[in-house]
Amino acid sequence: MGGFFGAISRQDCVLDLFFGVDYHSHLGTRRGGMVVYDASAGFQRQIHSIENTPFRTKFEKDLPLFHGHSGIGCISDTDPQPLLVRSHLGLYAITTVGRINNADALVEERFAAGGHQFLAMSSGQVNSTELVAALINEKDSLAEGIRYAQERIDGSASVLILTSEGILAARDKMGRLPVLVGQNDEGCCVSFESFAYRKLGYLTAYELGPGEVVRVTARGAETLLPPWRTMRICAFLWTYYGYPNSNYEGVNVEVMRYRNGQVMARNEGKKLPKVDYVAGVPDSGVPHAIGFANQSGRPFARPFVKYTPTWPRSFMPDSQEVRNQVAKMKQIPVPELIEGKRLLFVDDSIVRGTQLRETVEFLYESGAEEVHVRSACPPVMYGCKFLNFSRSNSDMELLARRTVQSIEGDQGQRHLDEYADASTERGQCLLRTICERMGFQSLGYQSLNGLLEAIGIDRNKICTYCWTGKD
Repeated sequence: MGGFFGAISRQDCVLDLFFGVDYHSHLGTRRGGMVVYDASAGFQRQIHSIENTPFRTKFEKDLPLFHGHSGIGCISDTDPQPLLVRSHLGLYAITTVGRINNADALVEERFAAGGHQFLAMSSGQVNSTELVAALINEKDSLAEGIRYAQERIDGSASVLILTSEGILAARDKMGRLPVLVGQNDEGCCVSFESFAYRKLGYLTAYELGPGEVVRVTARGAETLLPPWRTMRICAFLWTYYGYPNSNYEGVNVEVMRYRNGQVMARNEGKKLPKVDYVAGVPDSGVPHAIGFANQSGRPFARPFVKYTPTWPRSFMPDSQEVRNQVAKMKQIPVPELIEGKRLLFVDDSIVRGTQLRETVEFLYESGAEEVHVRSACPPVMYGCKFLNFSRSNSDMELLARRTVQSIEGDQGQRHLDEYADASTERGQCLLRTICERMGFQSLGYQSLNGLLEAIGIDRNKICTYCWTGKD
């Protein structure tokens, strides 16, 4: 995944840029970068690995070296960026968020045209942001180039470009991720997360439409290319990786999660098992669980808490063995709320199921009498092909798909819609099989209709590919 932030001001913008980028640290764990422009000093840039040290700690020592009235920065889970690019369009810095599925084909096209070369990373792959820049440079203006790049890319690409004259911002062509402009008395900012700039004293001035390209200066935002008519914003923004304080298309993340839990409990009705407590799998499962508890009338509790001062993200270590051990070490039980208790846990989603299975085992080892599980979204049947928020390399790594294959083989893969629907025989079989293998007393998934109801915007504007396989 990843996130970006840009600022342009009548005064020095470095601190706003630094804190704005840092507030996107929940979206990535590999690299962070900042580039600032000053009329006399030009572009100043720095990129650091943040795999074992947070962005704020890594970049704090760089702050005295930066000065300028405009800048962009990013948290990246993929390639080093922002990049500095010199072309017939001038000297500019660029950062992107998204995914390019046809990168190899686009690179080969550039080679076939002659005169192109790319800096290869150690894997031999081309930096995706450099590829986006190469596509942009084929046109006569940055705005035209951005639109051309978005048209050619299979996947998605939101873009920030810093020039000596200002910032160009573009939302990906289907609007799968948000891009917002904030404004205060001194200037403007561009951000993935709305809370990042509100905390810095900016107010929301504009939310870009899908594929829209704007020029941002200290005075405000000007549309260079209008938005496309079709939007497919990612539903997982609300259920999982969006930050609680953020708003997307006018819908707050935390409020949606409360509402989503309420819808789940309402739809389960009298089928709800007798439990002592409803709890959430920290952190993003907690608000879904609060909504579930409030609607169902069962008390909410925290039977275990996460110890995060030294390992805030369980997948930060390189080794899977170490990641698994860190996940276990982070779970600190509250015995008084576990021993002999019947617990219902709500998780934001069930993707591969590895950590959830270990969590359930941990609860039984800590004395739980029963563990029931509810997923705040439908069964994940397809790996995302538009964004890089999932680490799955194959659909068969997904718990639901793996289970379908074990039940019915290849034949079952032709009936995924039925398996995703708990009202069908196949849907019930999926639930029973997962319960048996994972050790749950019972399992329930939020329905697609329930999830869309909780989000509350036009359903045709929401991407549900990971559940339905439909664009």
